Amino acid sequence: MEQLRFLQSWRWFGPADPITLEAIQKTSAKGIVTALHHIPNGEVWEIDEIQKRLSLLKKHGFTWSVVESLPVHEQIKYNGPDRESIIRHYKQSLANLGKCGVTKVCYNFMPVIDWVRTDLEYPWKNHGISMLFDYPTFVAFDVFILPRPNAAHDYPDSLLDQAEKLYSKMDERKKETLAHNIIVVTQGFIDGGVGNVLDYKKEFLRRLELYCEVDTNTLRENLLHFLHEIVPVAEEFGIQMCLHPDDPPFPVLGLPRIAGTLEDFQWIMEQQLSPSNGITFCSGSLSSRADNDLIAFLKSLGSRVHFAHLRNTTILDEKGSFCESGHLEGGADIEQIIRLLHAEMTRRQISGDQNHQIPMRPDHGLKLQKDLKVHANPGYPYYGRIKGLEELSALEDKILNQG
Repeated sequence: MEQLRFLQSWRWFGPADPITLEAIQKTSAKGIVTALHHIPNGEVWEIDEIQKRLSLLKKHGFTWSVVESLPVHEQIKYNGPDRESIIRHYKQSLANLGKCGVTKVCYNFMPVIDWVRTDLEYPWKNHGISMLFDYPTFVAFDVFILPRPNAAHDYPDSLLDQAEKLYSKMDERKKETLAHNIIVVTQGFIDGGVGNVLDYKKEFLRRLELYCEVDTNTLRENLLHFLHEIVPVAEEFGIQMCLHPDDPPFPVLGLPRIAGTLEDFQWIMEQQLSPSNGITFCSGSLSSRADNDLIAFLKSLGSRVHFAHLRNTTILDEKGSFCESGHLEGGADIEQIIRLLHAEMTRRQISGDQNHQIPMRPDHGLKLQKDLKVHANPGYPYYGRIKGLEELSALEDKILNQG
């Protein structure tokens, strides 16, 4: 029996990505994790567009290992008037991907905003430049800079006091930078955000208002409706859907979050028992919540993991602040995580599952000195991710050599 390894992969944001396929060829990655970012959310991914992307990747020696992502339109999440037609488009896109042999699709169900950070240039020890989520600073943005109506009701007085003190020390430039980073910079290149509009805060508030009557139960119901519609199509065309955890895995901006804990994922997996209803295991997102036990998560739901994002976080205080601390250092036991994922791949192989290999990509990365001269999307430095991929590969080698 062959020695199993992860399918080493690299996230690429398409032809507009400043990190080119030629640059990625110099890494050890064999698979590309990408999407058709030029197609507006909610429209059909036609076969010819999928084939063009496949041909481009093949020309550079890569496989299309995972679609990340086929975005879930906001109307699906809040049950807008065009929900059913948009779901039909989604199902057609899945069918077209399956016909082209692209069979792993990562997606998320986070309302309005994907990942949230308050500082994109946070020095982390002597290891490089990280990204930070500082909870009091985020509260200052939400309550005083945005400001979201009635936001103060969501936070305890002690946190509001801290946030107000931080806000009082910010000049106008710092306030604007914080808001622009959260709403625009971190979202625009991943099919999210409000787009290139002049009054981006007003547009952001308008989108938040769409969820004013959507609580946790309603968002869960909307996810179940989506899964009820798409899972049969995924089964028919051999596609594995991979739900990504919320980032951060707790409520923000008054919005419900429904995919942040083991209990959340157990409930979601129980609603659709099909293997096509699966998980993207993101150690970075999950480890940024102190009460998440990632080992227990994999022991419970490892059989539903079809894709892995590996990175680490360090929790900085009891409020919920954290920073991205590289790929190996932090609260997540990456060695044990790799062991459990390898055990799952072996189990699948022994059982005769032809789709037993799990694609893995080094998620995010610390910005290194050499990265200061290389333009890249926030969180996706070139050399920092190479370092992460090499570290993860070396750890995988160590585990395999130990038998």
